[in-house]
Amino acid sequence: MMARALQIDARDTVATLLEDGRVGDVAMGVTLAADVPRGHKVALAPVAPGEPVLKFGYPIGRATRPIVPGEHVHSDNVATALEGSGAYRYDLQPQAQIATASTATFEGYVRADGRVATRNEIWVLPTVGCVARTAERIAREAGAKLAGIVDGVHAFTHPHGCSQLGQDLDGVRAILAGLACHPNAGGVLLVGLGCEENQVAELLAAIPSERHPMVRSLAAQFSADEVGEGVALVEELAALARAPRQRVGIDRLVLGVKCGGSDGLSGLTANPLVGRISDAVAGAGGRVVLTEIPEIFGAEQMLMDRAADRDVFEAMVGVIGGFRQYFIDHGEPISENPSPGNVAGGITTLEEKSLGAVQKGGRATVTDVIAYGARARTDGLTLLEAPGNDAVSSTALAAAGATVILFTTGRGTPLGFPVPTIKIASNSTLAARKPGWIDFDAGLVLDEGFEAAEIALLDRICAIASGEETAAERNDEREIAIWKRGVTL
Repeated sequence: MMARALQIDARDTVATLLEDGRVGDVAMGVTLAADVPRGHKVALAPVAPGEPVLKFGYPIGRATRPIVPGEHVHSDNVATALEGSGAYRYDLQPQAQIATASTATFEGYVRADGRVATRNEIWVLPTVGCVARTAERIAREAGAKLAGIVDGVHAFTHPHGCSQLGQDLDGVRAILAGLACHPNAGGVLLVGLGCEENQVAELLAAIPSERHPMVRSLAAQFSADEVGEGVALVEELAALARAPRQRVGIDRLVLGVKCGGSDGLSGLTANPLVGRISDAVAGAGGRVVLTEIPEIFGAEQMLMDRAADRDVFEAMVGVIGGFRQYFIDHGEPISENPSPGNVAGGITTLEEKSLGAVQKGGRATVTDVIAYGARARTDGLTLLEAPGNDAVSSTALAAAGATVILFTTGRGTPLGFPVPTIKIASNSTLAARKPGWIDFDAGLVLDEGFEAAEIALLDRICAIASGEETAAERNDEREIAIWKRGVTL
């Protein structure tokens, strides 16, 4: 029998199975020597021990023993070639011309500073974990009173804000300040305890003064009724936050791109499809933010070749090299990223995962590099410092100003974050099995091609940006996670 498979680049020595293959099936002209699950790789050519195995036209590791055509190529015969701190060259390549003719629009909330929101909500942010449940009670009671007046009242809790020092505490404050500045938050209530390290006054100082009219605060230790006072402040903010939606172009989107629970099809369907959307937004003059720095290892030179100039290149070297050193300083190999679910789904090495993951950034020029907790400041593609962890990196995308997050997955996850998070399945089996989690089936790419899938996904994004709920929003899946980097006192 024939087994559908895809060779991505003519130089590749492997092909990826698009459906389960059995011993004796023929895929891409070779006979399978073993059962090969969907998303896994089969050898198209012999590979000698120590030679690179090629996928996407690039090495994804080295053969650990002889590999013959038809053999299942995976962890038992391929190993990573990543090591050390990495060496990079400044060799800018001619930049691809990105089409700017998209006429796609959405109905957004135009803020006074010109930014456009996809939701008009009130966010309740605790400065410290001690008042996390207090923040939740305020949001729950206020939300019940304000239904239909704003799009929602949500508390984003965390366990941090005290017993922290230096960079660790600064990171918490930066993320919370970024969220407090988000256009989707028509108003923000900061709920403090009173004695914590992350004092309300210092957090307010990290928020631009022009944002302060839409920010309120309270310290629970100094309030006779902190929940009642908090609800009253939220009601006050909601009265100020009322606004109509207005039609705008996709150049007003800030797109965060993320992958989690990837499989062997993620780099073939969902991620390159998101890359096409990234190009549409960046090409129209919008902003795209790419993160997950450890999931760039092995593919970083491809991104560096698209740096806008020498300064951006050096900033990329700094953040990527710094993350490599972070692993080394903690005695961890830089290649230990693919999770058990990634491996089960057909991803063998970090190089393979990274070469698939960076496709979410499309072909756009990298115009800026920003630190963890910072906010996107330029049009085009921005590289954001954050780890690969789904919750931590998606929170960082929201704090950077992303008004929609495109989250690709081959395994599935229910997670949702402060901004609309659109789950894009790499395969139709997942989309059919978990319709309560998935918003879009990128398996459409295999049946109808990228053009049709791009049109359908862009339509879905614009509908969600205009107010249609994501699966995560329907399930009330909204949370944040903050990167813990220092000692705990």
